Amino acid sequence: MALVVICGQPCSGKSTAATCLAEALRDSESKPTVRIIDETLFHLDRNQTYANMPAEKNLRGVLRSEVDRSISRDGIVIVDSLNSIKGYRYELWCLARAAGVRYCVVYCDAEETDCRKWNEDRKNNGEASYDEVIFDDLSRRFEKPDSRNRWDSPLFELHPSKDVVDKSTSAILDAVSYLTKKVDSKTKDVKVLQPTIATQTARPSQANSLYELDRATQEVMTAIVAAQSQALGVPLNGISLGQGLPVINVQSSVGLPELRRLRRTFIKLTSQTSLSGPPPPSDAESAKRMFVDYLNRELGA
Repeated sequence: MALVVICGQPCSGKSTAATCLAEALRDSESKPTVRIIDETLFHLDRNQTYANMPAEKNLRGVLRSEVDRSISRDGIVIVDSLNSIKGYRYELWCLARAAGVRYCVVYCDAEETDCRKWNEDRKNNGEASYDEVIFDDLSRRFEKPDSRNRWDSPLFELHPSKDVVDKSTSAILDAVSYLTKKVDSKTKDVKVLQPTIATQTARPSQANSLYELDRATQEVMTAIVAAQSQALGVPLNGISLGQGLPVINVQSSVGLPELRRLRRTFIKLTSQTSLSGPPPPSDAESAKRMFVDYLNRELGA
């Protein structure tokens, strides 16, 4: 249904915003299924996770994999993390596009001085907080979202330094309206991302069809070569491949190079036809029957 990315500087109220948004969504008329994905889901310590670049990269990979498994058209996934790198937000946007769901970014735009104060308050209260060195590093590297970027749009901004954030905050209500609004042909203010060729996985049936086609034609060609070898120069009246398959009408000897050329041409023609018409046969019997009919036409001509 949708993917929501929460972003902001350390201790800017992202978890509060995620919780308020989830509550507002559950209280909405559509009552969608909402899941929040954050570091605590994997029992990760903040300071250890952001202590160095390899650890931070591993965290992003873990979160991205969990989002990829959880995203669907039946529920809303909220990613509650720093999401401070625009390239990473683009990766999450690609996941939403591949799934064909809505996407938005909720930005907690808090002053750095307030974020630093809130981090100190958490430390004094014995709550999860950032070491000062790590806080400075994360704050310095934060890349602010820009609504002009497709992976940062639509952008809903919260201001925890100025306002009290709860489920009745205007930005939260706007996000809920965007995420739950019914989409039809007249809806223009809600965008559902559409999968592209680059994000779609090839259908297994097509891959299996090409494999069966290649294997079946090879078996037919092998049967012709074996029958001609056993005939020892005696003219053949026909080569039978088994019950249910047509007879191959070979009146004169056909060399292996000629058979290979016919096989390549048949596979090429079948593959080209499948791009604009029905897919190639997905079972060996159908592929053999088509190839035998093609050989009878070509060798008869």
